[in-house]
Amino acid sequence: MLTTMQAAARTMIAAGGGGKIINLASMAAKKGGAGEGAYPASKAAVVALTRVAALEWGEHGINVNCLCPGYVLTEMGAATRTDEMVASWSALSPLGRCASPADVAGVALFLATPDADYLTGQAINVTGGMVMS
Repeated sequence: MLTTMQAAARTMIAAGGGGKIINLASMAAKKGGAGEGAYPASKAAVVALTRVAALEWGEHGINVNCLCPGYVLTEMGAATRTDEMVASWSALSPLGRCASPADVAGVALFLATPDADYLTGQAINVTGGMVMS
């Protein structure tokens, strides 16, 4: 990931500066569970890399942010999740549901627009309120 971010930043700088890098972590970066040490640690590392990259490349007009989605109902997990699992995950959200891929994509799209030009180094929760800090 770091090499990919560095390559992207180098390309943006060579082109005159400015650009957006959007990383993907997980709500686990902020709220890991017992017995899950490696996964939350790896996602927290993505958040840390995001913040360091924002500090390093900000002077070149490059914004670096990160998404931390919660439970997202994708095709990838459809074969292994049950209705009971979805109900229990949904109950964790004040909105009463899990995310759709479009929920996450919408925030990524926002970060890619000029409306997000003054956001950098952020780890944005897309969790329906499951994580609020």
